[in-house]
Amino acid sequence: MKTTALFATLMVAGLSASAQTPVVLPAEMQIKLATMAAPDDKRDGAMVYGYSGKDEFTILRKGTNEFVCLADDPAQKGFNVSCYHRDLEPFMARGRALRKEGKKAGEIPEIREKEVKAKKLKMPGHPSSLYVYSARDEDYEASTGTVKNGYLRSVVYIPYATAESTGLPLKPAAPGMPWIMDPGTHRAHIMINPPAPASK
Repeated sequence: MKTTALFATLMVAGLSASAQTPVVLPAEMQIKLATMAAPDDKRDGAMVYGYSGKDEFTILRKGTNEFVCLADDPAQKGFNVSCYHRDLEPFMARGRALRKEGKKAGEIPEIREKEVKAKKLKMPGHPSSLYVYSARDEDYEASTGTVKNGYLRSVVYIPYATAESTGLPLKPAAPGMPWIMDPGTHRAHIMINPPAPASK
């Protein structure tokens, strides 16, 4: 019994030791990586949210243009950063708040839809862009901030737009062609997904 208990204790200790602790990169590196999602001419002036040494979500840099960027979440696998027009900030911030409250993925769109219709949550009255730059877990080295085979996709939010109002299909006609997702809702948006790069 003692041998079995000792073995179990060692196994637990080994698993704990092997578990990876999230690597919170220096603010400068987080900013550099986060703004990789933005158009080249918008990177230097974008506002950037990231993570403090205590793994707290915070503002790393105040912006001077219309873009807001989010650094990679060190607690998540792989690499994922995004940048979007500042007029989408109420929509994005509400989503973050609801996730923090523990709301499930399917609940968040329903809650925001009700809030938009009740005029408690404001969506932009014009098309607004979002860019997402990501990489697979094996293509990202967190300790050095190295990204390989990155993938950039684009979204243009047009609240309550439909296939009929835009002339866009409900699925891509060919790889990389635009299409509309969630038509007729507050989060209706044009998807532009180029073919993903092959893993090297």
